Amino acid sequence: MRRLLVAMAATALILGATGVAAQAAPAPGGPGLGDTYFPDYGNSGYDVGHYDIRLRYTPSTDKLTGTTTILATATQDLSRFNLDFVLDVASIYVNNRPATFAREGDHELVVTPARTIAAGGAMTVVVQYSGVPSTKVAAGFTAWTRTADGALAIGEPEIAWWWFPSNDHPLDKATFDVSVSVPTGVEAISNGSMPRPPVQETLGYTRWSWRSLKPQATYLTFLTVGQYDITQDTTADGQTVYNAYSQLLSPEWRDGAQASVERTAEITDWESTLFGPWPFEARGGVVLPPGSISFALETQTRPNFGASFFRRGANTSVVVHENAHQWFGDSVSVADWQHIWLNEGFASYAEWLWSEKNDEGTAQEIFDYLYATYPDDASIWTTAPADPGTAELFGDAVYDRGAMTLHQLRVAVGDDAFFEILRTWTAEQRYGNGTTAEFTALAEKISGQDLDALFQAWLYTPAKPVLASLAKKATPAMPKSWAQISRTHALLHEH
Repeated sequence: MRRLLVAMAATALILGATGVAAQAAPAPGGPGLGDTYFPDYGNSGYDVGHYDIRLRYTPSTDKLTGTTTILATATQDLSRFNLDFVLDVASIYVNNRPATFAREGDHELVVTPARTIAAGGAMTVVVQYSGVPSTKVAAGFTAWTRTADGALAIGEPEIAWWWFPSNDHPLDKATFDVSVSVPTGVEAISNGSMPRPPVQETLGYTRWSWRSLKPQATYLTFLTVGQYDITQDTTADGQTVYNAYSQLLSPEWRDGAQASVERTAEITDWESTLFGPWPFEARGGVVLPPGSISFALETQTRPNFGASFFRRGANTSVVVHENAHQWFGDSVSVADWQHIWLNEGFASYAEWLWSEKNDEGTAQEIFDYLYATYPDDASIWTTAPADPGTAELFGDAVYDRGAMTLHQLRVAVGDDAFFEILRTWTAEQRYGNGTTAEFTALAEKISGQDLDALFQAWLYTPAKPVLASLAKKATPAMPKSWAQISRTHALLHEH
């Protein structure tokens, strides 16, 4: 502090002598937020508060036109800033004046406003654009998926680039209004609740509107277009549940899907007893056309499920998993993609708890089975969950070893402290972000234990942890729930 005061005094003397105020010139925002795995994802220099996305989409041509209005606040004196986006831009206005723009790399849109923006200043950015999303390649692939009757904007960690300009990293969450005009007879589904019913427009189009009232990461914002049957219900506490089922589902797959997804309110009410209050304004799920995408994603308020999850009938494991993400991943998002086990390990452990609840195998029985049956050289052991690398971002170490870590924590601290840790984590980090170090510190604080050895062995060491208590045991029988959980994870790994 003394050094700081001396430096301030010296600066004041210099400024007094010259009579010139020291003020840095406005500078460009950065083309990235420095993520460990994806350093050029997101952008620095501003913080988004709200996206208003207004689109028209024609499935037969895959043509999308749109205007996205971004409400943001500058976090520095800005001379220019970046957006993440790949469609063709017609114009950009910043604070009601035309801005110039240029492309850099495969997804960076560099915007230079007519006037610089002071730190703390409001930014209203209006981008008009169009394009055929399925023809755009970035990061080596196309995340937009065309279907027989529409399209899907669903992906992790990249998807926003193909349908709205954004600051595309979980560190910059915002609220959303999504309004989409599609041919009449086609449904357009997104996050949150419907502030108004679909509105018939001219020329055979109908506009669908959705609103997300809580902070939402860009990759968790989705658009599903096609022919869907939508069901609507109300939870015991008055929230609306919107479920949607592709009309392309066979009757057998449709039955299995409904027998699972229609239990969303029941499942999320149960999860609320473990993880704390449901964090959002609506609930539900969307079951996609066969042959579109095979994975499921925890899109906020309303997960999207590939049809393959229900090819053998009902699958509540995937519904439990994706809705557990509403706490672990959506409300509390990763601060850096390196920490993805905080999403997937927790959602996987929720499946173990569901198995325990339904007498299909305790969490301890599942743990013992996995510890005994994964070979010593399997990737689950050779990958550290706290730093899996991009190649194993959705691998067994993140899902299954992440869940095993949580079970070891539960065994070490006891049920009361364990569930207090989970509920405190979701409460203190609500609508924000978290890191592995923050979670482990919280676990030690609540339990009053030194857990460094546990976390070092289970999260940071790329080798199978040694458990003397299990070393000489015979291979246990497979828990009844594991066949469905393992099939579910095999599909989830296909992100």
